[in-house]
Amino acid sequence: MDLNSKHNTIPVNGTIPVSSTFATSTTPFENPLPANTSGDRKPIALWPGMYHSPVTTALWEARTKIFERLLDPPRDAPPQSELLTKTPSQSRTSILYNFSSDFVLREQYRDPWNDVRIGKLLEDLDALAGTISVKHCSDEDSTTRPLILVTASVDKIVLKKPISVNIDLTIVGSVIWVGRSSIEIQLEVTQSRQEDSDSDSVVLTANFIFVARDSETGKAAPVNRLSPETAREKFLFEQAEARNNLKKRKRGGEKKDRENAEEKKLRDLLAEGRIFCDMPALADRDSILLRDTSLENSLICQPQQRNIHGRIFGGFLMNRAFELAFSTAYAFAGLVPYFLEVDHVDFLRPVDVGDFLRLKSCVLYTELHDPDQPLINVEVVAHVTRPELRSSEVSNTFHFTFTVRPEAKALKNGFKLRNVVPATEEEARRILERIDADNLNEFFRT
Repeated sequence: MDLNSKHNTIPVNGTIPVSSTFATSTTPFENPLPANTSGDRKPIALWPGMYHSPVTTALWEARTKIFERLLDPPRDAPPQSELLTKTPSQSRTSILYNFSSDFVLREQYRDPWNDVRIGKLLEDLDALAGTISVKHCSDEDSTTRPLILVTASVDKIVLKKPISVNIDLTIVGSVIWVGRSSIEIQLEVTQSRQEDSDSDSVVLTANFIFVARDSETGKAAPVNRLSPETAREKFLFEQAEARNNLKKRKRGGEKKDRENAEEKKLRDLLAEGRIFCDMPALADRDSILLRDTSLENSLICQPQQRNIHGRIFGGFLMNRAFELAFSTAYAFAGLVPYFLEVDHVDFLRPVDVGDFLRLKSCVLYTELHDPDQPLINVEVVAHVTRPELRSSEVSNTFHFTFTVRPEAKALKNGFKLRNVVPATEEEARRILERIDADNLNEFFRT
């Protein structure tokens, strides 16, 4: 198959190849319409969210029939009458980046250190997870109205190895768990290097949770059931079920008991911050106030950043948050940071076209017990601001973990990160909640 041609027929159950967004026969300034475009069908190039990344184009090309129903649902169509039972293999989808042979694609994903741009990859992961959720929830009945599926949260994204932009890359994902109206998708990014001695080629893992809404009423809607078949599929289902049950318990009485036990930790955290505020000349020179690590940027959300439901694409928000977090870690450490993971992200409210979005970041805390890999935890909070209404609401809260690139650290003898201390009780509680969440994630990984 010619991977430079974006309009080849792509098998639905096969691996979807990703190519550069510029066709080899055209210049970047030309915008030819697809050959199969008819007068009554909107060209794929004009569908919302299409040009965020090459992977979005490839996914939509491969799933045109499914997405056309979402863009133009049947009028007065009834909801799905009977839930189906599907297996993880029925939603499994893989995409291939031919970095080794596609120069333009390689340049679109290259970062300054010859690795893959993580922010751009986050967009792709969200797009692929969305495609997989649609595939699982589809009843393949053109007479019923399709569900609206939105990103509810990102459970975890962990980078295990550096991702080279010169080596072909594959992302494979499938549904691993479903509740009544929620779906968890697990994605694995793989990249094989000849010099790797071990057989594990997984370089990144990600878990996304989507929720289903009725496209007419906007209320939670039931989704197709899931029947895991293999031992691994059953194991992943049980793990996801355990995480979901734990989240429910945390929302209950356990949270109050934990808060009572952490009052002493809260006082200890605030003690050093008060010295900074009241007696700055006596403050620890190896520490810094949390508020002094902050950065901020803002933007007006544009129509080109919307998804098929008309809301701002979740992957775009993650990309912008990552870029700000990276800059925050860079300014804090004084050396080039190296991304490790995205912790749990909740999408609390949708972001619409035209919204004034403010992204505020800070270094929440550092972990310095391992001098070879000191950790920098960066928080980014996205606020939807409405100046005409004098209102501001939190849309998303992101937590990124970075360390310092080894080659950068080697050039600076005596390198040391500062401790971060809170100046207010609210800041101290945020730090403790994040440390508690990180410890919980460690429990699940072990």
